[in-house]
Amino acid sequence: STELRIQKDTEDVTRKMQSSAGAICTCLKECRRNCLLKFIVDGLRDLGHNSALCKSKWRRSPDIPSGEHSYIDVLVESKNGKRGPIRVVVEPNFRAEFEMARANSGYNGLVSSLPEIFVGKAERLRTVIKIMCGAAKKCVRCNKMHLAPWRKHKYMQSKWLGTCERIAPSLSVSPAAAVKPERPARPRASMLTFDLHCTAVEVV
Repeated sequence: STELRIQKDTEDVTRKMQSSAGAICTCLKECRRNCLLKFIVDGLRDLGHNSALCKSKWRRSPDIPSGEHSYIDVLVESKNGKRGPIRVVVEPNFRAEFEMARANSGYNGLVSSLPEIFVGKAERLRTVIKIMCGAAKKCVRCNKMHLAPWRKHKYMQSKWLGTCERIAPSLSVSPAAAVKPERPARPRASMLTFDLHCTAVEVV
């Protein structure tokens, strides 16, 4: 029920941005995704969710190249306080992450069954990645093609299930920073300004 509620709210926020995309984002295609992610994070927080932007980054290994990926997660308080919060992954462009050129009809059928916006816990996401990467491997073998390293299971897992940096919105301030007094701004003189309230001086 928690995942369904987050998914519904995510879809509502996404539709809101798409309906007023020109007023919200005028960026180029390369950075439009970042605007979408930030808009969804802010929208979910307005609806009471503990959402944040996540940036995963992994090093190159003999199997896969280095890379990085940005997505969203939502922390949900569990009923058992000792367990800690439950992490729900939100990927607004999930289906496109698995699309592959020159794929056969079987693989394309699996891709079309994926949700455009994925919302789910790590366990469910791990299962979906395993199924899709296995199908991709079988697909390229049937087509006598080479499996690209960024299609491998380890690479896809690193996107959402590896070590990531959770970036809270700029509005959330740590308690230490909130109580830290700010120094008053020092007045700065400018050669372009002058005192309009000059004291009259008698010339002798």
